[in-house]
Amino acid sequence: MTIPEQHLFVLAEQALSSVFDQITDAQWDWPVAAEGGMSGGTVRDLVIAHARDDQWVGHTLAGGTIEDGTALFPEQPLGADLKAGWRAISERACAAALELTEPDRPAHLSFGSPGDFSARDYLQQIIVYRALQAWDLATVLKVSDPLSDELVSGLAEVLAPIAEQWRAWGVFGPAVAVPAGASARDRLLGLTGRRP
Repeated sequence: MTIPEQHLFVLAEQALSSVFDQITDAQWDWPVAAEGGMSGGTVRDLVIAHARDDQWVGHTLAGGTIEDGTALFPEQPLGADLKAGWRAISERACAAALELTEPDRPAHLSFGSPGDFSARDYLQQIIVYRALQAWDLATVLKVSDPLSDELVSGLAEVLAPIAEQWRAWGVFGPAVAVPAGASARDRLLGLTGRRP
């Protein structure tokens, strides 16, 4: 990887946080369609789901198991101030990623068998998820594009060898054709089944 996964994770978290920061009080209960990478529900539901996911980052990167972590993390970890709660959890997740020195160590995920995935695999999966969710939610909220050039470049490198396998698994919809000369961002979005 040209950009280490640890750094790319921080960029993806920053993209997601930049969108969360733009949520207005009137938008928390907006419906979010179950399409792209989004699971449906409301904007609030989506933010809480990401916070729950972020709670696991340090535990998983340290080699923790699902069984060990299940009792550690609350279902609604954000408290009354959703944005402040998110920032605190995101900062801990970013710190844990940056502390990772053995990206090839086994990671215990909620799917597959123990030893099937490394910490690097886990980071790549959650990087893609966060970055694309940031774009999807920004589109719903009609706020600025959160994907930096550096993040787009790193995502393209991660996805180049695995995009078609992920498509076969149903993670991405059919690729969307983009014009010749399209930007790297638009090519990336088309590759993941999104219309730029």
